[in-house]
Amino acid sequence: MSAQPILKLRAVGKSYGATRVLKGIDLDVMRGEIVTLIGPSGSGKTTALRCMNFLEAYDEGEVWIKGQLLGYRSAGRTARDRDSEVSIAEVRRPVSMVFQQFNLWPHMSVLDNVAAPLVLAKKMSRADARAKAQAALARVGLQHKADVYPARLSGGQQQRVGIARALAIEPEVMLLDEPTSALDPELVEEVLNVIRSLAQDGMTMVMVTHEMSFAAKISDKVVFMEAGQIVESGAPAQLFGNSRTPRLQQFLKPWFDRSLSFTAPENRANSVEQTSGASS
Repeated sequence: MSAQPILKLRAVGKSYGATRVLKGIDLDVMRGEIVTLIGPSGSGKTTALRCMNFLEAYDEGEVWIKGQLLGYRSAGRTARDRDSEVSIAEVRRPVSMVFQQFNLWPHMSVLDNVAAPLVLAKKMSRADARAKAQAALARVGLQHKADVYPARLSGGQQQRVGIARALAIEPEVMLLDEPTSALDPELVEEVLNVIRSLAQDGMTMVMVTHEMSFAAKISDKVVFMEAGQIVESGAPAQLFGNSRTPRLQQFLKPWFDRSLSFTAPENRANSVEQTSGASS
């Protein structure tokens, strides 16, 4: 990994009117690192993620991508010195986003959904864009669905198309906003397998998720947020195995309870027999 963060947040704040939803977020993401944001709903996780590529314009602090300030012409800015859209697009070029709700165009085939951003944003020829889109679809195991329309795909397949679209621009950092939350439980694993594969290839990722087991297994760093602040961060072994803050312990307790309370069917049968014998 490089000695310098590929993505850096310093004292990042964001407000909607009088409501301050981010309160001084500091975060370093190193090249090749997988950072997962966890926390209760409304804690600011998705807002923080969207500030990382300026889909949300942050109000305070700075976001740096590969050493370049994102969104504003200088640090210590006022509200009036927002950078040009051309400059913003150039600074965030290394970053791609995978959305919670897929955001596929229903009137386009899978192939054209993946190729369109390359034509529109990168000004590629249609032929080159389609070739690159085919390669991205192969990467997520959907090359055979290139001519299908989104309505004919499962939710898991649609999300994999969304990942292929993000991959096609050849990003250096991928941001994933709860990539499995809109899926039926049986479809979650196919998307997680793609993300695992990207991690094995060394892709830098920042992910918001409620899949605690997945976060514990795949992450280099886990960040627990609440009320717009980072409460605790560190390696998964620390946060899941030896958390320091009572609030994180409280947040994780239901997950631990579910993980530990499962009783195998044969054990349940034995329990029923023992109970019946005791009452007879």
